[in-house]
Amino acid sequence: MRSKLLFTLVTLIVFTGCSKQESAPPATNSNTSAQFEKLDAAIDGYLDKLDNSKTPMAERKQILCVDYPNVYNKEYAPLLLKNFPQDYTQSKLDQDLKLALDYYKGKDNIQC
Repeated sequence: MRSKLLFTLVTLIVFTGCSKQESAPPATNSNTSAQFEKLDAAIDGYLDKLDNSKTPMAERKQILCVDYPNVYNKEYAPLLLKNFPQDYTQSKLDQDLKLALDYYKGKDNIQC
């Protein structure tokens, strides 16, 4: 029951984030838009692999402990903060990342 609730929460956060990005004013230039598209695709790819039961445990650990946090913290979060400071704060983005990582780590019993 707890995992279903957490999964629902994480899913809502992801969809809310996507909704805010879609309803937000367009990025100021095409380069920024291209960066968002690239990063969204990378994050979606990570989440698809984590949701796929055929993804090997070693790859899941690599995604959760290295790849996803690096892309999120070094590229995605700074881009959101720069372009949409009225919608996002560093602490909110940190909290969203922690919720997602904790969910998947708990689901697969992964320790980093």
